[in-house]
Amino acid sequence: MDKIIKLHDKTFRLCITATDIDNATRRVARQINREMADERPLFLPVLNGAFMFASDLLKEIAIEGTTVAFTRLASYEGTASTGVIQELVGLTEDVAGRNVVIVEDIVDTGRSIAHLQEMLGKRGAGRVRVAALFYKPNALEREITIDYAGIALENDFVVGHGLDYDGLGRNLPDLYTLVS
Repeated sequence: MDKIIKLHDKTFRLCITATDIDNATRRVARQINREMADERPLFLPVLNGAFMFASDLLKEIAIEGTTVAFTRLASYEGTASTGVIQELVGLTEDVAGRNVVIVEDIVDTGRSIAHLQEMLGKRGAGRVRVAALFYKPNALEREITIDYAGIALENDFVVGHGLDYDGLGRNLPDLYTLVS
């Protein structure tokens, strides 16, 4: 039987287990550790959604000189993107010359990533890479590269493992997809 949950007025069913999410996170971390071993990267998790992925990912990063800073963006209301990127908490870290890894919970349209890449470029960042736990290849509206990709998803609304529906569901260890 499918595991079903209800958040506010919506019903969701289990689509990816915490075990599969953990395995994808470890795979992404191994790739970053190999490719960035000598770069002393700055990891830039995008709040609120990426907090769980960032925490799990950074526990697996074994690169000397790794640092972390945060930014907070918003673009969703309910189950749909507004199309407008709001920078709620700006980046205060000096990124000039630094190699940066943007850490995202999910990449769907790519607008948030494009916004961050442009902002980091204006601030003189070195190489900017993207690590995303989830991504929706069929939803992309921007030409972006996800350098470290976890799990591809269909273009459905999902909650859990940092992703929410109007504030609920971020704490769930599994990922759930909208049913109704």
